Amino acid sequence: MTDADIRRNVEAELTWEPAVHDPTAIGVAVRDGITTMTGHVESYAEQWAAERAAERVNGVTALVSELDVHLPNSLERTDEDIAQAALNGINWSPSIPANAVTVEVRKGWVTLTGAVNWQFQRDAAEDVVRHLAGVRGVSNLVSLKRSLTQAVIRSDIEAALKRRARLDAHRIAVVVEGHHVTLAGAVRTYAERKEAERAAWDAPGVGSVENRISVGAWSPYDNEGYSG
Repeated sequence: MTDADIRRNVEAELTWEPAVHDPTAIGVAVRDGITTMTGHVESYAEQWAAERAAERVNGVTALVSELDVHLPNSLERTDEDIAQAALNGINWSPSIPANAVTVEVRKGWVTLTGAVNWQFQRDAAEDVVRHLAGVRGVSNLVSLKRSLTQAVIRSDIEAALKRRARLDAHRIAVVVEGHHVTLAGAVRTYAERKEAERAAWDAPGVGSVENRISVGAWSPYDNEGYSG
């Protein structure tokens, strides 16, 4: 597949994605599979949807997003309004423990801090604020506080990888050092690479994930030589 084919497919996927309101406002450039998106969108939620759409396309090996959020006047909100809406959403969410996440807003950019037990709770906090009117971006600095042994964390991740239908788990190596996870190996698509990373993040006890999985070719680290 050529870079031109990938670019056309990314543009088609952006047109197909209903959350992207104006695909013509997004420019797409591809070089050696590395896909760069430029232009502007009307909300952070639309930016997020455009990035996920590009990641789904076969042949995309990495994604560089240079999209800007240009809020229309109807979506402008004060930082105080955004902060209050974010706190309300987080407090009302059944997935997020009470008083576990704090919110700071500066010029429309939301920063989340605090600590939770599970990655899905961390994701839930970001999901709450992503779609709020006036949000220009989100920094999710919420940490995970569960403490498990390295062996248990690695076993949980390997089991999760095997359960994912789209992943060829034996081609992915998992190394755990403390609460830091490194993934190595190779997958067929960028979407599979992201799926493996999400599987690692979903494991309890994971504090950070370094994704060294390559797309389309075997990694210099194989499962035997990089087993940790």
